[in-house]
Amino acid sequence: MFWSAAPAAQARPSDAPHGLAATNAAGWVEENWSTWLSIGLRIALVLLIAFVLRTLVRRAITQLIERMNRSAQTATSTPLGGLLVNAERRRQRSAAIGSVLRSVASFLVMGTAALMVLSTLEINLAPLLASAGVAGVAVGFGARNLVTDFLSGVFMILEDQYGVGDSIDAGVASGEVIEVGLRVTKLRGADGEVWYVRNGEIKRIGNLSQGWATANVDVYVRPDEDLEQVRTIISAAGAELVATEPWNEKLWAPVEVLGLDAVHLDSMVVRVSARTMPGQALAVERELRWRIKRALDAAGVRMIGQPLDLSLTGQPQPAATDAAPPSALADPDSAKSQTASPIPPPPPPPQQSIPNPQK
Repeated sequence: MFWSAAPAAQARPSDAPHGLAATNAAGWVEENWSTWLSIGLRIALVLLIAFVLRTLVRRAITQLIERMNRSAQTATSTPLGGLLVNAERRRQRSAAIGSVLRSVASFLVMGTAALMVLSTLEINLAPLLASAGVAGVAVGFGARNLVTDFLSGVFMILEDQYGVGDSIDAGVASGEVIEVGLRVTKLRGADGEVWYVRNGEIKRIGNLSQGWATANVDVYVRPDEDLEQVRTIISAAGAELVATEPWNEKLWAPVEVLGLDAVHLDSMVVRVSARTMPGQALAVERELRWRIKRALDAAGVRMIGQPLDLSLTGQPQPAATDAAPPSALADPDSAKSQTASPIPPPPPPPQQSIPNPQK
C-alpha cells in the first residue's frame, strides 16, 4: 500500500505552470471584480435612465399632439371655424409633427447614452468625435441642398403653410397639392401635369385655399352712359346671383360695385367685387360677368366693342361719296398732280425729202 500510494502523491512537473496560471487568473479576477461590477452598474444605470427619459419625452410629445387635436376640434365646432379649419388636415399635420419630434428625441437621448457608455468603458472619444465632426462637415457641404430641403419641409409642416388639397402658387410652379413631404412637395398643375418641387427652392407660397377668395370683374361701358343706371343694373344682377343656387353657398358676401376704376377716351371701367369660398373665385367671375352682360344688353346700355348708334351722337356719318380723295393725283388741277403728271413724249423729227436723180 505504501509503495503504490507514493507515486500518486508526487506532483508532475508539467502541472506546475497550469496551477500558477490558474492562481494568477483567480487573483486578477479577485482584484478587478469590483471595478467590473461598478462599470456594469454604471452602464446599466445610464441605459435605464436613457430608456426612462426616452419614454417620458415620447409620452410628452404624444400628449402635446393630442392637445393640439383637441384644440382643432374645439375650433371646428364654431360656425366660422368649421369653414376655415380642416380637422382631418390638422390631425394629419399633428401626426407628422409628432413622428418627427419623437424620432429626433429618440436619436438625441440614445446617442447621448451611447457616448456615456463608451466613456464609462474608458474609450477615448476624442478621435471618434473628431472623425464625426469631419464627416459631418463633409456631409454638410456635400448634401447642403438635402439639409436645406429637410429643414424647410419641417418648418412648412410646423407652420401649416399648406396641406394636401390646397391650391398654391409656389413661384416655380402652381397647382393643387397632392403630397407634402419633408424634402419634396408634389403639385398637380392645371393641365394635369405633376410638379415635384423641392422645399428648399420655394421662396414664397401663395395659398389660394385658406380663408376666402375675391372675385373681381371689370365692366367696360361707353363714356356717355349714365353711371347711376349702370350701378343699379349691376347691383340688381349681383343680388340675383346671390339669391340663386348654388351660387348662394359660394358667395360669402353681397356683390359690391366698388365704383369707377378708370376713364379712357372711348370707355369707362366699373370695378365689381365679391367675396367667395376658397377656390371658387374663377367660377363666380364667369357667372357674374355673364349675368352683368345680359342685364346691360336688356337695359340698352352699350359696352365696348358694339357699333356706335347714330341716334346717340346726333351727327351723321359721312357717306362714301363725300370722302376726301385718297391722294393728290385724284385732283388734276392741284400742283402735286401737275408735277407728278407724266412727261409727254417728244414729237417725232420732220421727214426730209430725197431728190430724185433721174430728174
